[in-house]
Amino acid sequence: MIVTKQKDLESIICLIQKDPVFIVGCSQCATLCKTGGEDEIKKMVSILKVKNINVTGWVLLDPACHLLNDKRILKSYKDKIKKAKKVLVLACGNGVQTVAEIIDNAEVIPGLDTLFLGEIKSVKEFEKRCNLCGECIQYLFDGLCPISRCPKNMLNGPCGGSKNGKCEVSKDLDCIWEIIINKLDKKKKLFLLKRIVEPKDWSKSLVMKR
Repeated sequence: MIVTKQKDLESIICLIQKDPVFIVGCSQCATLCKTGGEDEIKKMVSILKVKNINVTGWVLLDPACHLLNDKRILKSYKDKIKKAKKVLVLACGNGVQTVAEIIDNAEVIPGLDTLFLGEIKSVKEFEKRCNLCGECIQYLFDGLCPISRCPKNMLNGPCGGSKNGKCEVSKDLDCIWEIIINKLDKKKKLFLLKRIVEPKDWSKSLVMKR
C-alpha cells in the first residue's frame, strides 16, 4: 500500500488561504493510513469551519488514483466543486494528479505527503518495502530489497555502521543487510553475495516500456 502522512495543519491552511474548498479523500491506502479516509475528511471539515473557511463539500473516491472511476464519481459533485476555488486532496501523489487531471476550474492542492510503498505491520505501523524503482532485483537477495530497506541503498553488502543488528541511521530500523546475510547463511547460500551488483538504472523508474 502507499503510505502517506498528513501535512501539518498550518501548511494546509496556508495553501487554502481563505478560499472556499472542496475536500477529496481516498477509500483505500489513505483510509488504511488514517490520513484521508472518511473520519479524517470529517475532522478536516470541522477544523476548516472553525477557521472560517467555507467547505463546499467532500467526497471519498474509490480509489483516488482510478481516473475513470473518479470522473464518474466527481460528476455527481460538479456543483459543489464549481463553488470551490481550491480542492484539497487527502490522497497519495498519484491521487492528487488524477484529481487534477479531471478538475480544471479550481486549484488542486495536496493535503498529504507521500512516503513510500510499504507493508502493514500493525495498526498505524508501516514498514518501507518498495521504492517503485522499476527494476525488481529481490531475486539477488533471497526475496529482500536493500534499495528500499537500506537508507544508503547499499547493493553490495553492509556499510559497516550497523550495531547489534540496527541501522546507524535509525536505532529503530533493522539492518536489512544483516537480515539478508543471516537468511542466506541459513540456506548455505552466502556465496551468492560474491557477485558484484551493478549500479541501478534509475531511468527504468520513469517510463513503463511495453
